[in-house]
Amino acid sequence: MRGDQRKSSKFPSSTSNNFLSTTQSSPNFLEFSRHLASTMSSVPKPPTGHFNVLYFASASSFTGKDYEALPATMPLNKLFAELESKYPGMKAKILDSCLVTVNLDYVDSPSEEGASDTVIQEADEVAIIPPVSSG
Repeated sequence: MRGDQRKSSKFPSSTSNNFLSTTQSSPNFLEFSRHLASTMSSVPKPPTGHFNVLYFASASSFTGKDYEALPATMPLNKLFAELESKYPGMKAKILDSCLVTVNLDYVDSPSEEGASDTVIQEADEVAIIPPVSSG
């Protein structure tokens, strides 16, 4: 966490909060949490001046990638705009309903209050986490 540059919450607000409560009751949630931590620790460090974006589940299928490095620093709302530009349709299909972590801390999505405070720094790891299906 870097001072006031990033507003983080253990339980994201509004729609993310509903998503979290539903997801946490899923039998797959604990398994997915372990997968997230494992994946984040196994991704190569980004090049100097960059940060990594990790894609999970349908985000990975949509982009055709598990991760990619993007130039730092970048506000989270600009990241979403950049991803929509690179992958047309991603906002409606993935980003509008996903959770986002920066270095394993949940952060507010750009559509939520406080999201403009989130600035992604060099060497950060951002995870795009679509809803996890229960089963």
